[in-house]
Amino acid sequence: LFPEMAISLWKNLLQTTKERILQQRRASLYGAAHGYEEEVIKKKLQQFPGGSINLSKENNGIGILTLNNPKLMNAFTGTMMLELQERVKELENWKDGKGLIIHGAGNTFCSGSDLNAVRAMANSQDGMKMCMFMQNTLTRLMRLPLISVALIQGKAFGGGAELTTACDFR
Repeated sequence: LFPEMAISLWKNLLQTTKERILQQRRASLYGAAHGYEEEVIKKKLQQFPGGSINLSKENNGIGILTLNNPKLMNAFTGTMMLELQERVKELENWKDGKGLIIHGAGNTFCSGSDLNAVRAMANSQDGMKMCMFMQNTLTRLMRLPLISVALIQGKAFGGGAELTTACDFR
């Protein structure tokens, strides 16, 4: 009876520890104490549509994340930034995930941010909020318990280069 109890307690302890570690990994870097208002920046980012971030979760535990905005060399639009955050949330909750490959559609990995969105957020407050939003998202991507690979085919500028640094391998 004792070995069975010890094994059961050990499994519970490991599961609790794993859940705590995953919860810490999901935590945002910035919050209200830093002047970060996520809902405000989300509303602003929604004003810049176009492109998509597609996620395919394969049966072998490998996820494939595609930056899909080839007309703009896969530049991040506002909605793509929001979709990236959603895809990271999906990956955080993916129990069968082992690895992640990130690539761009067409001949470019990512040319950074869409200049229309950047120009519209050129003031210091909006610019800082967008930076905080993306830093939170990329940090959570980096903390995923998956082996991540940025498959860089073509150019990776600005935010695209930042995205590659959130991956384990480039």
